[in-house]
Amino acid sequence: MTAGDRTSVGDAVRLRPAKLDDLNAIMRLEEASFPTDAWTPRMMHAELASAHSHYVVLESGATLVGYAGLRAVAGSRDGDIQTIAVAAASRGHGWGRMLLTTLIDEAVRRGVQDLFLEVRADNPVAQALYDSEGFQPIGRRPRYYQPDDVDAIVMQADLRRRADGSAFRTQPESAESAEHAARAAESAQIDGVLNADPATGAADPATGAAQ
Repeated sequence: MTAGDRTSVGDAVRLRPAKLDDLNAIMRLEEASFPTDAWTPRMMHAELASAHSHYVVLESGATLVGYAGLRAVAGSRDGDIQTIAVAAASRGHGWGRMLLTTLIDEAVRRGVQDLFLEVRADNPVAQALYDSEGFQPIGRRPRYYQPDDVDAIVMQADLRRRADGSAFRTQPESAESAEHAARAAESAQIDGVLNADPATGAADPATGAAQ
């Protein structure tokens, strides 16, 4: 999806690249979706403005009902699903999956080989969604989501086969991929960097969101 693209996904429902003008609408959904640990407007603005980010929004009529974001630095083989959120009243239509696969496709386009995200340990719906799209758990961050005191499960998808049109690998199949997963798992246990906030890395989905 290029900056000018707008894709229809149903009656009056459109998927398009996010703009800075969407900040207020995104923040309303962010705060409704994640009342205890929502990003600040400043954090979200920085994400939307970053050249390393790719955000999309889902509109139903004139209402923003979903958004999702990817961070992938140019030239890096790693990327992070930062956040995915769908308004509570708009769930059950497969839009969370559509947002996720849109970000995966963009990650492939950017040359990402290993795509990461974090999900709350108490969110089995999101975990099942990620698993169905090729993500595998590689680590755990105890008590990562505060103030809820909930662990984060770190998940990874190997995009190498996706890039050549094949199905996702369900596990790393090369020594290089296995070594990289091990490094990411070690990081997950030690320093809690992947997602959490834009300054360090991600967010929550199911709901959508990467939490």
